[in-house]
Amino acid sequence: MAKAVVFDETGGPEVLKIVAVELGEPGPDEVLVRVEALGLNRAEALFRAGTYFYQPELPASRLGYEATGVVEAIGEAVTEFAVGDLVSTAALGHLSTHGVYGDRVLVPAANLLQRPGGADVDAVTGVAVWLSYSTAYGALVEKGGMRPGDTVLIPAASSSVGVAAIQIARHLGAIPVAVTRTAKKREQLLELGAAHVIVSDEEDLLARVGEITGGRGAELVFDPVAGPGLATVAQAVAPGGLLIVYGWLDQRPTPLPLNWSLRILGYSNLDVTGDPAARRRAWHFIDAGLRVGTLAPVVDRTFDLSEIVDAHRHLESNEQVGKVVVTVSH
Repeated sequence: MAKAVVFDETGGPEVLKIVAVELGEPGPDEVLVRVEALGLNRAEALFRAGTYFYQPELPASRLGYEATGVVEAIGEAVTEFAVGDLVSTAALGHLSTHGVYGDRVLVPAANLLQRPGGADVDAVTGVAVWLSYSTAYGALVEKGGMRPGDTVLIPAASSSVGVAAIQIARHLGAIPVAVTRTAKKREQLLELGAAHVIVSDEEDLLARVGEITGGRGAELVFDPVAGPGLATVAQAVAPGGLLIVYGWLDQRPTPLPLNWSLRILGYSNLDVTGDPAARRRAWHFIDAGLRVGTLAPVVDRTFDLSEIVDAHRHLESNEQVGKVVVTVSH
């Protein structure tokens, strides 16, 4: 028997519970993974609450995009993995049926990848890597064409994806400008590599971007918030620049910004994970960055699997900088 986190109704963190499930043997194209750590993501909290872009299949909906662990068994048609491999999930599939919160999971081989960094990266660090860094890499490099010297404006910069964006921009010679609501996180964001930090509750965003860029604006804006504030954020984009929207933390209607010559891209991690060639490039980029140390995931806090409710409460507190991780004891 395995342990799995499920929920029977949408709501707050308290709807999550741990149950025993029978997994059986891997199907022909499946891999059985002994989970060592789980990475929590805002999308999972939205899904649990019933406010994600698709709805959970109730009752007993599964949850979780991101796990890392060790291969315990493989299906007869699986050739790219072997027992003992260190692997991470690639954040594909419907959460209700492919959610990975648990101590053992059956995963389609197509939804797995070798852990970036290999044995040099522990499970906690490893689970903080793929989704955050592939999201930022795919948006800024694959879609955004980020170049050395580009100014990159990063709202919600203390999130795990925001931290990844700061490090990737620095790695490639761009200028990351972090945006955070309060001054509480300013110094930590500077330590993590932000060239500048804008505290949006205290400073005029557009005026500060103008000061930083000499009035030009940011070549790239990487926004997970959307909502009515997008119209203001859009004005920070330099002529010919690109506004990339990859989330909807503000779930109010988002009016289309009408400043002329603005380019807007709606971006999903599936743009990388769903494209084998882009996924391969992302893996090698992240693996190389981990090995030389220019990419270094930040783990805000760890919880045990038995504390999954508390972990979700912390995720929704917005107090964290970096990734919230759940470890799994065996």
